[in-house]
Amino acid sequence: MNSETGEQWSEWLDFNQDNAKAVPQSAGVFVMHTAMKILFIGSTKNLRVSLLESLTAPCLEKAKRFRYMITGSKEKVREQLIKDYMKKHDGKLPACMEMS
Repeated sequence: MNSETGEQWSEWLDFNQDNAKAVPQSAGVFVMHTAMKILFIGSTKNLRVSLLESLTAPCLEKAKRFRYMITGSKEKVREQLIKDYMKKHDGKLPACMEMS
């Protein structure tokens, strides 16, 4: 839960077309991971479209699960997630963000 706004994360979902199609077409943030390792932290105006597009992204084909949060403050939430991740991982970005 985002303590500032009361917004909540979805459950972790298997990363596949059916689950991506079930995500609302809303602004928000999403996190993708494989084997308990975060690969990507993203924000978007349309969660469903971005997740469906991610299914064909070369780096993200390793992703097994994702979760998302519907939020109007998507950039602020994403920045905080990245900052927290980097603090825990010696300043490194998630694997699929290093090359972007």
